[in-house]
Amino acid sequence: MFGALIGDLIGSVYEWNNIKHKNFSPLIAPHGFLTDDSVLTVAVADAFLNRRDLVASFKDWGTRYPDSDWGGRFAKWLFSDASAPYNSFGNGSAMRASPAALLGASLEDALELARKSAVPTHDHPEGIKGAQATVMAIHLARQGLDAPAIRSAVARFSGYDLDRTVDDIRPGYRFDVTCQGSVPQALICALEATSFEDAMRNAISIGGDSDTLAAIAGPVAEALFGIPEDIALQAWARVPKDMGAIIEQLYEAAMPALPSP
Repeated sequence: MFGALIGDLIGSVYEWNNIKHKNFSPLIAPHGFLTDDSVLTVAVADAFLNRRDLVASFKDWGTRYPDSDWGGRFAKWLFSDASAPYNSFGNGSAMRASPAALLGASLEDALELARKSAVPTHDHPEGIKGAQATVMAIHLARQGLDAPAIRSAVARFSGYDLDRTVDDIRPGYRFDVTCQGSVPQALICALEATSFEDAMRNAISIGGDSDTLAAIAGPVAEALFGIPEDIALQAWARVPKDMGAIIEQLYEAAMPALPSP
């Protein structure tokens, strides 16, 4: 899950200022910030860990951080009395889903938690699938599968084309906030990478919805490679205390589920 927040932090400065290369510096810009991707990931974790209603958790965390670069449709839902889903297939369902991968006792459990995390707003089949494909990739990486095996399994499950490379995607890729137009690309950025940092650079380099692409790639890369200490410490210094408390609670709950060495 922390990988999602780090990806969001790295990508926040590039969402509206896309670049098409990997050689940006520093990795975490001084003016980077946590956006709605991070707020909602924490809200999902809080709901599952503390048996909170997801809608209530989204609205609670959203009103704590009202200036978090919210998407238009979600903002309209968030800052209203509405509680019904609005049939979205936006990538918001995937960006917030990573806690499901840590808390699911099995792949089936994780996929069901992913579904539950999506449906309060993103109840369109593509919205649910985007969340589940992301969680499946994280879960399988935590179980020790390598990137080719994860690609194959997630492609069979989702129907996504995961055979392309980052270099194939980069030249023609444009801003796309749908699950079907961003989740496959984000997963490829993580599954082609050679390290956590390389996954982040891949995600930023294709352009598009940079913070969300990196927030989806981040937890997959975390499960594959871990997070380097220097990157983790830089990012942790930017995390507010209330978010940090939920992150710590999540990892404490999730650690027993890790496979034995």
